[in-house]
Amino acid sequence: MGSSYPNTAQGLHILIAGAGIGGLAAATALRQQGHRVELFERSRLANEIGAAIHLTPNANAALLRLGIDGAKFGAVEAERQLRIYTPSGEPLAVIDSKEDAAKWRHKWSLVHRAHLHEGLKVAAEAPGPGTPAQLHTSSKIVDIDPENATLTLESGETFKGDVIIGADGVHSLARSRLSGGSGVKPFSSGRNAFRFLLKRKNAEEDPETRSIVIDKSSVDMWDSEEKRVVIYPCSNNELLNFVCIHSDTLSTINTSSDWNQEASKEELLETFKEFNPQVLKILAKADPQTLKVWPLLDMETLPTWVNGRLAILGDAAHPFLPYRASGGAMAIEDGISLAVMLSRNITPQEVPERLKLYEKARHTRATTIQQMTRESAQPQPHGEAERMMNYIYGHDEFDHSTQVLRKHLWGQAPAKYWRQPIVFGPMPGPRQDWWGRSRAQKSLKSTFQTASIRFKTSRTLLQNLLPNERYSFTDPSTVAYASFSQTKLHGMDWLGGGGYRHLGLYIEGVQYKKSDGEIVKGIYLPVLFENLTDPIVSGREELGMPKLYTAIEAHERSNSYHLMTSWQGAVWGHFHLEDLEDQDPSSTPPPNVGKGDLVYRYMPQVGRTYKGQPEAEYAVLVPQEEEAKNVPSTIKRVRTTKNARFEIDALGWESLPTLHHVISRLAEIPVDEILSAKVVDGEGVADVSCARRIE
Repeated sequence: MGSSYPNTAQGLHILIAGAGIGGLAAATALRQQGHRVELFERSRLANEIGAAIHLTPNANAALLRLGIDGAKFGAVEAERQLRIYTPSGEPLAVIDSKEDAAKWRHKWSLVHRAHLHEGLKVAAEAPGPGTPAQLHTSSKIVDIDPENATLTLESGETFKGDVIIGADGVHSLARSRLSGGSGVKPFSSGRNAFRFLLKRKNAEEDPETRSIVIDKSSVDMWDSEEKRVVIYPCSNNELLNFVCIHSDTLSTINTSSDWNQEASKEELLETFKEFNPQVLKILAKADPQTLKVWPLLDMETLPTWVNGRLAILGDAAHPFLPYRASGGAMAIEDGISLAVMLSRNITPQEVPERLKLYEKARHTRATTIQQMTRESAQPQPHGEAERMMNYIYGHDEFDHSTQVLRKHLWGQAPAKYWRQPIVFGPMPGPRQDWWGRSRAQKSLKSTFQTASIRFKTSRTLLQNLLPNERYSFTDPSTVAYASFSQTKLHGMDWLGGGGYRHLGLYIEGVQYKKSDGEIVKGIYLPVLFENLTDPIVSGREELGMPKLYTAIEAHERSNSYHLMTSWQGAVWGHFHLEDLEDQDPSSTPPPNVGKGDLVYRYMPQVGRTYKGQPEAEYAVLVPQEEEAKNVPSTIKRVRTTKNARFEIDALGWESLPTLHHVISRLAEIPVDEILSAKVVDGEGVADVSCARRIE
């Protein structure tokens, strides 16, 4: 996890209380930012057993940022089915996990908690980016000073750092050092859960239980308002994880103790005695030595997660009920967010402010999901359950926190412009000649050649390129589709028969919500580069287009098309389409016909007092269907290929002094898959005269 800002500091000294999943995730992320990290764990970490947990798509998104792939330590992808039954065994629903997984950029996997913990521990301590974290075991913390960032161990030893992170669980000491935190204690949700692991072969070899476990990578649930049994695999499908939720009046537990408490098999079977005999048979296979009971604890929302140089994360800040598989995921997301906020270049003086920014990025999301897990204790309508899933799993915390930090840094700088002579008389342009007559008819003979590369990418990252909350994606999944498209225009009457080139990023599936609630859908254009000043000026003034200058060079061969983009000799983009093959032009519609282009007009006010304030700021739509009626296009030639690629180099501020803020963001866009590429030649170039304000 790198920072796009220059390294002006030597790194912080960060002390982490607790070496569970959240603490180790934070340690790994922070060491990769160049900080020196020490963890203090009260246990010996000699017998970390636990059970299995879900690595939901948002959790895997965060782990992959750290270079951690759960599949390498036995995580099983949930790629088959979720089967839901009544306690008596009547089918309620069958959900195809593979179809649902297509919504997410990252896998939904199931992993042994101990294996995940060990994977995080290795990532924190092993050689790699940054200095390996130092882990102190058998180190019980008895005091924390948030202002001076010091902690004291039971042995009397004191450690001082620049930051303290409380990852010390639901019974957190660190939480008691927050304003209002000492009075917030975990309490029983009214539910407990039996947990245990079972070797799959033990169930497969029994004819009475074999049908439950025969389909690997599937999840089974027997559900009612009062009780729930869930079975899912982990450890390369060799182990089955059991979670058996029930009223806390039905099992004996000490709610003030750790969650890993031994339980009685007799108590387990008695609790679920009315369930299907097949379910009882497989529950009876539980190993009494490993069967545990877990109190499902809840907690009131904390007024704050930070105090001076102290911040808390994971269960210390927000314990979760297990209904949306979010406890571990939220702790990992917290760690990622902290590492973004405590960036490589940060100074110790900035720490308190950045910790508040971490809270700003995380508090609403975590507490919203907490409430969702409470509601999910009861069966949910399908639509509501889907809404929850989209909110929880369709998220990338690195992208989100990066944008929160980016906006914060923009606000810290002096007011800046976010970026015409009438005394010479009216000016002709693309849409009017000297006499004010339309040029549309003359545009019929203008020609175009468009080379485009369409690819699959991250919706959560592209969301950060939308201007404001009025713009959103029509699909809540984490997958999005976009294209880089370059067009050469020629025979333009308003340019004396000459032409120019433009290159844009076109983001599909975007919508704009008007103030009256009406939705306008289209393809969003965040930036359009052109290699000629005249269309840039007229496009900005007349159309509100986000146009910038760049040089665009094209090299066309018999079956290939290559583009290079640059500024003053600094090359920032390469686009390649090779192995092009001719297709039937009649089967290809003109570019963008039937789709509207969404852009955002912004013009700053004049004067030092008004820097950064807009003279004009509003959404614009280019209805392509209307454009096509004004100036219809004819496709003359179409060539397609599956062999295409592009590379964008952010370079640096010195190389791209006026473009780096744009190109660096384009370089961040991940390419999951190139979906198609083509070169289309045709006649008839629309003049964009239909562009209009949306409201």
